Amino acid sequence: MIDKIRDKSADAMFEAILTLKNIDECYTFFEDLCTVKEIKSISQRFAVAQMLSEKRVYNEIVEKTGASTATISRVNRSLAYGNDGYAMVFERMKKNDSVQ
Repeated sequence: MIDKIRDKSADAMFEAILTLKNIDECYTFFEDLCTVKEIKSISQRFAVAQMLSEKRVYNEIVEKTGASTATISRVNRSLAYGNDGYAMVFERMKKNDSVQ
């Protein structure tokens, strides 16, 4: 799956993201990189993934995020059949929370 998107431009972009040091730097960079709508869409999908991983039901996710059931289904497919990227990040976030 990763090979479908991997190229020099994507590598360079991800290397740039890895240089960001805090949330403010992320906002600064992503506001230049993406439109407000793109950032909102990505953050909505992330919120949906978090709620799905917590075993929340579709109705609650729609109500809390405003995401369509089609978006929720797509994210659910990624959680079930994707590259486990969400699981990796959620686990790391959980570990960071327990350290703080």
